[in-house]
Amino acid sequence: MRIRARSIALSFTGLLGLVAVAFWFVFLGPFGYEAPGEEALYGEPPHEVFVYGTLKNPAVRWLIIRGSGDPRPAVLPGHRREGLSLVREEGEQTEGLLLSVDTPELRRLDRYERLGVRYDRVRVNLKDTTEAWVYTRRLSKEPERQNSL
Repeated sequence: MRIRARSIALSFTGLLGLVAVAFWFVFLGPFGYEAPGEEALYGEPPHEVFVYGTLKNPAVRWLIIRGSGDPRPAVLPGHRREGLSLVREEGEQTEGLLLSVDTPELRRLDRYERLGVRYDRVRVNLKDTTEAWVYTRRLSKEPERQNSL
């Protein structure tokens, strides 16, 4: 019985280690992702970013940007959430958080969202008229970028 419990514990520890390595490789490591070289995407901080999905979770934000991003409730009018992205739809609105981040944190968010691969980062106006970045799911694999949503 003790050998079986030890075997299960070792297997669980090994699996947890593999998950941690995979997480680092995919989201934090220097391999497997090449950031877009467009410096115009960064400008002067602070950068306002509207988040509506997993980045609303404080634990996820701490893992990705290594900080909280000073979150404030925010609303994006004229859009609804559909799966992992936003869709324009008059009369709808999406609730989320507005983060204020510096340039290294914005670059980490770009890596997490796979800017230019899975998501585009576009400018939007929030309900309170704040202009912010938001990540939207890419519709195609083309390297072209959208400028506004």
